[in-house]
Amino acid sequence: MTGIQILMYHQIGDFPDMKTHRATYCDHRRFARQMAFFKLGGYNVMRMSDALRALRGEIPIPPRAVVLTFDDAYENFYEYAFPILQQHEFPAIVYALSDFLGKPAQWLANDGHPTPPLMDAPRLRQLHKAGIDIGSHSVSHVRLAEQSTERIHLEMTQSKRELENALGIPIDHFCYPYGSHDTRAVEAAADAGYLTGVTCERATATPEDDPLTLPRKAVSWGDSLIGVLWKMHMKNAPKHPPIRRSVK
Repeated sequence: MTGIQILMYHQIGDFPDMKTHRATYCDHRRFARQMAFFKLGGYNVMRMSDALRALRGEIPIPPRAVVLTFDDAYENFYEYAFPILQQHEFPAIVYALSDFLGKPAQWLANDGHPTPPLMDAPRLRQLHKAGIDIGSHSVSHVRLAEQSTERIHLEMTQSKRELENALGIPIDHFCYPYGSHDTRAVEAAADAGYLTGVTCERATATPEDDPLTLPRKAVSWGDSLIGVLWKMHMKNAPKHPPIRRSVK
């Protein structure tokens, strides 16, 4: 496997058959099978900070390299995913929204979906102490590429500051809500001091990628273990031309 497979999860739990937004749900039994296979198969599950070092050429990219990312910081991560990650001693990163700590995921109501609770600051601090990294997913879960430049900078800088104040830890990694980003958003992420930014572009992360526009592969509700492995090893969408950031 060349490069690093960054997998994107949202909710982990027990859900009915999904007709829409399937990429934002993963059955906990399937998640358990995926993690068990990674362990038995000798996959190297990395922290995002170590993945960044590898992509920069500071350390070798290990074989079968994987990063596990979880968007939105749902409370069901703690109930379902966290015990499984602990069992296998796997690291992961959870991306939280600074304006939604301990609140329902209200933006899902716009699409007629339930609004499950999100983890609060004490829960995130607990996870961080147990080895789970925390990143920013903006302030309010808006599509950044559709916002004014001023709003983009606010979503980047305010979320970083508020999460650092609430959790007492550095927030070095960012996740673009909906994967929505443009040159302004990427430059705002750099200005805010983020080291990585993850998108929804479906490809393997390689040293040629800008660390602030890393691709990921979504694990969906209907994905079997074979389906996940197929996505990881074979299913790459053509990468978009890289966003050219200005040199400052």
